[in-house]
Parts: sequence; C-alpha cells; structure tokens
Amino acid sequence: MTGTRAGSAPPAVPAVRVPRRRGTELALLIVAVLLSVYGYCDVGLAKNGTVPPGAAGYGAGLGVLALLAHLAVRLRAPCADPLLLPIAVLLNGLGLVLIYRLDLETPNDEAAPAQLIWSTVGVGLFTAAVLFLRDHRVLQRYAYLSVVTALILMIVPIFFPAVNGARIWIRIGGFSIQPGEFAKILLAVFFASYLAANRHALAYTGRTLWRLRRLQLPTGRVLGPIVAIWLLSVGVLVLERDLGTSLLFFGLFVILLYVATGRLGWIAVGLLLAALGAFAVGSLEPHVHSRVQDWLHPFASIDAGDGPNQLAQSLFAFAAGGMLGTGLGLGHSILIGFAAKSDFILATAGEELGLAGLCAIFLLYALLVERGYRAGLALRDPFGRLLAVGLASIVALQVFVIAGGVMGLIPLTGMAMPFLAQGGSSVVTNWIIVALLIRVSDSARSQPLGEVAR
Repeated sequence: MTGTRAGSAPPAVPAVRVPRRRGTELALLIVAVLLSVYGYCDVGLAKNGTVPPGAAGYGAGLGVLALLAHLAVRLRAPCADPLLLPIAVLLNGLGLVLIYRLDLETPNDEAAPAQLIWSTVGVGLFTAAVLFLRDHRVLQRYAYLSVVTALILMIVPIFFPAVNGARIWIRIGGFSIQPGEFAKILLAVFFASYLAANRHALAYTGRTLWRLRRLQLPTGRVLGPIVAIWLLSVGVLVLERDLGTSLLFFGLFVILLYVATGRLGWIAVGLLLAALGAFAVGSLEPHVHSRVQDWLHPFASIDAGDGPNQLAQSLFAFAAGGMLGTGLGLGHSILIGFAAKSDFILATAGEELGLAGLCAIFLLYALLVERGYRAGLALRDPFGRLLAVGLASIVALQVFVIAGGVMGLIPLTGMAMPFLAQGGSSVVTNWIIVALLIRVSDSARSQPLGEVAR
C-alpha cells in the first residue's frame, strides 16, 4: 500500500459548491403564478358563474413580476435559496386573490388594484436590492444611522391623527403610509450589528445573580442599550397605542439576544419585562385595555344585545369554514367590517379554504422562516447570521401576533398579515425582507459545501 511521506500535507480536496437550482426556482414560480390565477378564476366562477374578464391581465402581470425578480436573482444571486422567491410570489398572489374576492362585496371600496400597484413597487425594490446590494456586510457600516432613522420613523406618526385608535399612520390627502413597517428592518440591522460586536461581553462578563448562576448580567455599559430597547418598546405602546409593534420590536431583540449569547436566561428576562410592560399599559391605557377586554370576553357584545364584534365575527368565520372550507367566494367574512381586508383577512382564508387551507398557508410561512434561519446558521460572520435570523423572526413574530389575535389566542394588535393583507407599506417591507434573505442565502450557499450547514 502506498503511504504518504511523514510531515507532508494531505492532498487538496477540490471545493464542492451547492447546486444553484435556478431552474427549480423558475418551475416553482410558474406553479405559484398558476395557483394564483386559478384562485382568481375560481372566485369569479363562484360569484358570477364566469371567469373574471381581468384574469389574463392578472396572470400576465403577476407572471412578469415573478420573472423580473427571478432574472435579478439569476444574475446577481445565482446560489440563493430556490424556495424563498416562489413562496413570496405565492403568498402575494393569494393575498391579491383574497382582497379581490372581498372587493366584490364592496364595489365602492376596491383595494385589489392599489394592492397590485404596491406589490409592483415591492418587487421593484426587491429587484433593486438584489442587483445593487452585492454584500450584506455593507449594511453593518450603517448600524447607528439605521437606528436613528428607525426612531424618526416611529416618532413621526405621533403628530398625526389616530386611525382606529392607534397612531401608526401618516396620511396626507389620499396617500397613507405606515413608517413602523420600514423601521422594523432598520432595527433588525442595528440589533444584528450591535449584538455581533458585543456578543462576548453579553455572554461572558458581568455579575451572576444570587442563586441564579445560569443568569449572568453584563456590565452597565453593555446592559444600557438593552434597557433602552425595553423602554422604547413600552414607549411605542404608550404613545402610539400599538400593541403589535411593541411586541414585535421587543420580541425581535430578545430572540437576537439569545442567538448572540446562547443563554436561556435572557429569554426569561425578556418575557418578564414584556409581561410587566404589557400588563401596566394594558391596565392603564384605555385603547389597549379595551382590546384586552374584547379578548377576554369576545361574546360580551352579543350578550349585551349589541351584536357580534369583529373578533366574534372572526371566530364564527373560522367555525363556518370547517375542514375544507366553503370555497373561494362563498363565505361571509365581509360581515367583519372594514378590517376584513387587512387585520382579519386570515378569517376569510379560514372560512373559504378551511383548516386544510390555513395549514397550507402556515406551512408556507414556516418554510419561509426556516429557510431564513438555515441561511443564517450557514454563515460564518456573526452579523450575517444575526441579520438573517432577525429578518426571519420578523416574519415569524408577525404571523404569530396576527394569527393569534384573529383566532382569539392573544389580544388583537391591528397588524397586517405578511403578503396576504391589504397594506402597501406591509407588502413593500416584506419584499425587502425577502430580498435581504436572498442576498444572505446566496452568501451562505456560495461557500464550499463542507463549510455550509445543510
């Protein structure tokens, strides 16, 4: 047997790279567009007995947007995860179908055309981000600029009139925007940068609490920003009366803090602080308190003879859907009122697609989040890892907070379901999140196969 000379280096192993799978991505995009067009046609057949006259235009428009996004990924991120873009297109397409279905019940208040325009803007920004952001690590240079911009975006709506009890909108004439949607991405960039730079100090320095050896508090210099973030989340809750944004911001930071340090004690501290803040504001702030009361007693308005409120109507819609649903276009979730196309659009999906359809939608969200986590864990740089986990966690937290509120598991928050619900700011923001995940996954999958966690 031939041996190697003592002290000689082992033979070089050629680098093996991950298959690009852009063809797989294109095939899945075609399926996503066809499913969306089928849903659109199904709604028209159920309501009017004919295929909607705009079905071809809708399919062509969605197909062109998907193709442009695919070409940008193929050109600038050839190793990116092949599932991220098709999932986003399918969720966005399904959202347009559900909004169009509800528009048929409110001919004087059509939202689908505007949602399609915002989706186009979102895909345009997605394409620009994929084409011009060549390395996700560039964002780390702008960490403090990001947090300052995020604070400004969150403060500005305070000076505008409240909408449905919450001050989270900027409305000028017929134009409206929700700045907090964009602030969450900027905060994710700042959190990832700060924790990547201070992860060792958070994990290994500071004092151990008496009898709690597993919980080690860091020094005041490092702990200060953590307390500031908690105060910020409570401040948002008090000034803007926005329970959902507050939970999202603080939950995002606690998740990233755990990922950066690996200490379960931070999860306990985060949950304790969040519970204290939510209890205090929920008891003292009238708007938040009323939402808590509606959550605790969803049928109180019926008992009082005032008819069902929004939450009760939502629960009735889920119950009417059963296992397989009533069919697209055959439900009655429009009875929920003005929020049927935004906050409660999940109730429409539950009634008309049933439990099976809801499970499919939640699986799409879960797969989107899982692919984001996978990309983050495969990266070697701490900032990229935390950024990917943070962006995926934003989607996960939104789905939990919104679905939990609509299903009566937690108090209502007034946030928009990612990609599904009516809301221009929301759909644009989520397309930017997918673009950043595409960029991170391309960096992760470009590494040699032996260095990437599959």
